[in-house]
Amino acid sequence: MAGLASSKISSDFHSLLYTSYTQNPSSRSKFRKSIYFPSALIDGQGATSYSVRSRQMNHVKCGMKAASSIVDPSSVSVVDELKSKEWEIGALKDELAATQGIRIRRQPPTDPPLHYVGPFEFRLQNEENTPRNILEEIVWNKHVEVTQMKEKVTIDSLKKALESAHPPRHFIGALKASYLRTGFPGLIAEVKKASPSRGVLREDFDPVEVAKAYEKGGAACLSVLTDAKYFQGCFENLEAIRNAGVQCPLLCKEFIVDAWQLYYARTKGADAVLLIAAVLPDLDIKYMLKICKMIGLTALVEVHDENEMDRMLAIDGIQLIGINNRNLETFKVDISNTKKLLEGERGEKIRQKDIIVVGESGLFTPADIAYVQEAGVKAILVGESIVKQKDPTQGIRQLFGKDISS
Repeated sequence: MAGLASSKISSDFHSLLYTSYTQNPSSRSKFRKSIYFPSALIDGQGATSYSVRSRQMNHVKCGMKAASSIVDPSSVSVVDELKSKEWEIGALKDELAATQGIRIRRQPPTDPPLHYVGPFEFRLQNEENTPRNILEEIVWNKHVEVTQMKEKVTIDSLKKALESAHPPRHFIGALKASYLRTGFPGLIAEVKKASPSRGVLREDFDPVEVAKAYEKGGAACLSVLTDAKYFQGCFENLEAIRNAGVQCPLLCKEFIVDAWQLYYARTKGADAVLLIAAVLPDLDIKYMLKICKMIGLTALVEVHDENEMDRMLAIDGIQLIGINNRNLETFKVDISNTKKLLEGERGEKIRQKDIIVVGESGLFTPADIAYVQEAGVKAILVGESIVKQKDPTQGIRQLFGKDISS
């Protein structure tokens, strides 16, 4: 059944890609302008440009199979052709992302594979292969990291491992129960050793001890950083906390760029994952929401501006939206961002859809908690202000201004 469901999701993904592309004139126009051929001979005639849109979309509609009139099997290997199709899908997705206001590029711009269309060669006009901000740098590194991990751990082995994985805990249910019990936003306490903006937050970092202290202090759920390069986290921390008897549902705080990561997180003990709207186009969000539902994960979808909030409110099936008060490109924090994104029609849509809003970043005092709660937040995700405390349990008391453990 899992295999059939997975095949159906994959089919839906390519269908969504084709529909999104064909129904978006702006994207089509930008894509055509970005592709050009150098001088080449076409049927014996000299030519300097050539449109590939009709052939390209024919490839998409036909399940990415090459048209026999274009690709000569004797001159183009199957491997080269598959790489070409992968590049083509990536280019389409990048163009769609740009039309949705996404400025974060998923990987460095590269030239398309050789032998792209039989005897013709063309190049994509590149920007400089340097990340424009810290988030883009993280995402590019994550793309390389995940590519390498996928070579070692196949998706089939992960699906097999799911059969013996811990049953998922009710992440949203825990947040709602905490809100009803305490009258304060449910706390997602973050197990985090370091961050790119603040460096090492806790030298004597023991993830299991920190997690137990959070649970003792009244945390409803825990967020566990698994990125190694920038946050000094790892999936072993997630597994260790899950196996240590901690009852709080666990969010895998990772930079998700590939659906493979969802399966991997689930096998490591995650009950929820983070999907970042600044990184993932709508197509990927929809696709990953389906996978999350299929394998028992809750998705916390993170936004940080009006455009991202509007995009996510137009997608069905989202139950949990996090508002990050940190600008993901500059890392500047402003908690008034939460209030701004929950005012007017947006706030009304959130109430109609019964979406739980999670306040993120810049929350250090009881006054900060009261401010975002008044704006409409029913959960908060906090790391720095409590993990830095000698006793994280006491840090939670200071954050809320009272004991919320009972």
